Amino acid sequence: MRRPAALAPLRHSLFRMLWSANVVVSLGVWMQNTGAGWLMTSLAPNAFTVSMVQAATILPVFLLALPAGALADIVDKRRLILGTQTWMLAAAATLALLTYGGLTGTLSLLALTFAIGIGSAMNSPAWGSVMAEVVPRQDLVQAIALNGVGFNLARAVGPAIAGVLVLAGGPALAFALNAVSYTAVIVALLTWHRRDRRSALPREHMIGAMRTGMRFMRHTPVMRAAMFRSAAYFGPASAPWALLPLVVRQQLDLGAGVYGLLLGLMGVGGVTAGMLLPQVRAILSRGNTVFVATLFCCAGMTVLAYAGRNAPGPLIAAGATRTFTDMRELPELLA
Repeated sequence: MRRPAALAPLRHSLFRMLWSANVVVSLGVWMQNTGAGWLMTSLAPNAFTVSMVQAATILPVFLLALPAGALADIVDKRRLILGTQTWMLAAAATLALLTYGGLTGTLSLLALTFAIGIGSAMNSPAWGSVMAEVVPRQDLVQAIALNGVGFNLARAVGPAIAGVLVLAGGPALAFALNAVSYTAVIVALLTWHRRDRRSALPREHMIGAMRTGMRFMRHTPVMRAAMFRSAAYFGPASAPWALLPLVVRQQLDLGAGVYGLLLGLMGVGGVTAGMLLPQVRAILSRGNTVFVATLFCCAGMTVLAYAGRNAPGPLIAAGATRTFTDMRELPELLA
């Protein structure tokens, strides 16, 4: 039976191993995010503080994206990823232990969430580069899309699992399983004997690499457009994630299980989009795909804004509309 075009990169065993390990880690990350958001609604149930959990998760990406990308071009990528995964494991384990002991407060939760975000920000450029190494060029576009599918698959399942875990053992159980999940990538990388890719050119310095990246963006109109679009989109789009736990707990008066389900439905939309992306791209250009998908997200967030206490249906529908403009798919769409 012919393999669907979207799944073509999975025929490569190394990509399949790394992709599967990344899905496991993504599951852990979404369990962590769900548990942290819900825990904060108990520690400090106000909109500003609860939204700070999302800010602590995302802010490292904006602060460290440029140096992380430069570092990934300079040092051995496999060792860098091993280091970042170990860092995140340590931060997640510390958070789990503190929470089990009833010692987690607002500041410690934000600080350790920020620490995990630092690891994720430093990991992402190196991970994307490594994944591009393990598939041939003709499968690269689908490999990028499949990474988005894996991320969204974890986003669909992880929060739902986290909701059950929070009900069964509290947020600490979700934090502990997140810590364990990082071992999947660590084990996968330890079993991969990556060939040493030595260059005849002298090694670039960190500052020089960052200047090169900035110069490239400044003189490349497509990259400038991608950066502006991303900044315009992801700021407002982060609002549902930031405030959803407070909406579920206070406005809808529902529990952690429903919060995990609603958060997971955002991932369901992303998985569906990733599988349909090749067919959509055959009809619409990249720019039009982003434009139409952004309109869907605007409509979904409008419905979400007016979802009242007795209207969980619109809230679910709004979550499901988060489709093609997922963070993992935007770079490929805007390229």
